[in-house]
Amino acid sequence: MILFLVSFLAGALTIVSPCILPVVPFVFSRVGQPLFRSVLPMLFGMVASFAGVAALSAVGGGWAVEANGAGRAAAIALMAVFGWTLLSPRAAAVLSRPLVAAGNRLSGRAGVAGSLLLGVATGLLWTPCAGPILGLVLTGAALHGASLQTTLLLMAYAAGAATSLTLALLAGGRVLAAMKRSLAVGERLRQGLGIAVLASVGVIALGFDTGVLARLSYAGTSGVEQSLIDRFAPAAAGASGAPEKSGTGLVLADARQVYRSSLPVEGLLPSLDGATDWLNSKPLTTEELRGKVVLIDFWTYSCINCIRTLPYLRAWAEKYRDQGLVVVGVHAPEFAFEKQIGNVQKALRDFAIPYPVAIDNDFRIWRAFGNSYWPAFYIADATGRIRHHQFGEGGYEQTERVIQDLLAEAAGGQGSEGLVGEGRLVSPEGQGVQAPADLDDIRSGETYVGYRQAANFASPERDGIDRSQDYTVGTLRLNRWGLSGNWTVGAEQARLNRAGGAIVYRFRARDLHLILGPAQDGKPVHFQVTVDGMAPGPDHGTDTDAEGYGTVSETKLYQLVRQAGAVRERTFEVRFLDPGVDAYAFTFG
Repeated sequence: MILFLVSFLAGALTIVSPCILPVVPFVFSRVGQPLFRSVLPMLFGMVASFAGVAALSAVGGGWAVEANGAGRAAAIALMAVFGWTLLSPRAAAVLSRPLVAAGNRLSGRAGVAGSLLLGVATGLLWTPCAGPILGLVLTGAALHGASLQTTLLLMAYAAGAATSLTLALLAGGRVLAAMKRSLAVGERLRQGLGIAVLASVGVIALGFDTGVLARLSYAGTSGVEQSLIDRFAPAAAGASGAPEKSGTGLVLADARQVYRSSLPVEGLLPSLDGATDWLNSKPLTTEELRGKVVLIDFWTYSCINCIRTLPYLRAWAEKYRDQGLVVVGVHAPEFAFEKQIGNVQKALRDFAIPYPVAIDNDFRIWRAFGNSYWPAFYIADATGRIRHHQFGEGGYEQTERVIQDLLAEAAGGQGSEGLVGEGRLVSPEGQGVQAPADLDDIRSGETYVGYRQAANFASPERDGIDRSQDYTVGTLRLNRWGLSGNWTVGAEQARLNRAGGAIVYRFRARDLHLILGPAQDGKPVHFQVTVDGMAPGPDHGTDTDAEGYGTVSETKLYQLVRQAGAVRERTFEVRFLDPGVDAYAFTFG
């Protein structure tokens, strides 16, 4: 009962808050009209629609948010018509008859239904200041689900606002009536109200009611609301001295700690139903993930940029798992071999990935997100709204701060110390291909070998597409490459037909990687790497030795060169000692 009273008083306080200003013209448009047939039905519609929409939006998922957005758009249009008819009935006559009729019904003196409709529209447009008390109610609803008590608490809050508006309306009505009698300015007052209504519609449509006005209001009323909580919370304690929990599940005495992130809402978390398979987990749904902060990572296992993000993803998944973070990898293949579930399973073991991975071979999840990048992070809050994204490598500190921020918001501020502000960040040390790139010295970029995306191919032979062809390599400039030996160049990859063939690349970067696959019969392919015509020695990669020897035993990304000293322009060659190898793409780091 105490919380109902506190909610009512908090709602009444909004009369002194700037964020109530946009709805005041709607309410004052009923000045001089019957209290029971006009004013009260309007205020009842405002209370009911606000309470219903606020409760559903807190817990109802994407459909409720979309429905509320559609309702607000309709209400804005309706209020604009209403304001126009107040301002200039003659000008309104040029509008279509249904809209004029709706405006006239709303602005007319008689009719409970018209007043109720006006109140419903007002409730859809009214976004109250999110002070500590309303924050307590809404956060509890989001974390613990909808309930009758949640709706009644929201109605108590809205009823408090409606009560203070009614008192202001009654007082203001006498003033306006006196002005009409003494100054004969009735039509001017009507036009003034029309201007005020249209101005309010503009404020709401531009979002000022939830932006500038809400920030001003919070500063002006939060202290009073907090004093209400401090005053009434002790009365809610039982004989044991333990604080009472409200029907929303939050401790009343701790309402001051309710925390809201300032991160923007970028959209709703799309469905994950498009996955063709799941690894490390049973199939997950967005409904099951509600109440958790969710990081979606679009990746593919041979993408070097994706591989270099894995140390951070593993560290975040481990550090924040018990605090409510769920990391979900969405494996969207770039090459055909990445669609093979066995290849992905082995990659999860090799990279020690513990979190759930959805196999998105049909790109249904990819399209649902409207994604275009490997890697790409999307982070959703506990209510299923996307609040942040990161495309490509980097941005790790900002991403972790977002995780901490949304975990604190999901907890309502409870136990969030150490998560926000100067919370410690992970600092994983990736090894081998997972080590961070040397971005200062990279002058070479991703290069595909298959003809569908190939570029900078320097071999003079150009007619070997999809058929056997002998190739030669001449002198190469920076970032030019060529083939030697007998190859068949396909859309995705080039396949070596006879032993002894080679690929040569003039590059500048610390690391050189090449995606390779073994012969079709599964036999491994042996190779030797040279750099500037010599064995790499200390410049060998993790998949070669100092003499440059290595073996292609599975289809994946191989690190063939890591320069130990100063990075400079070099000529790389890999010569295959067995036939059948598939070469897909070069990447650098």
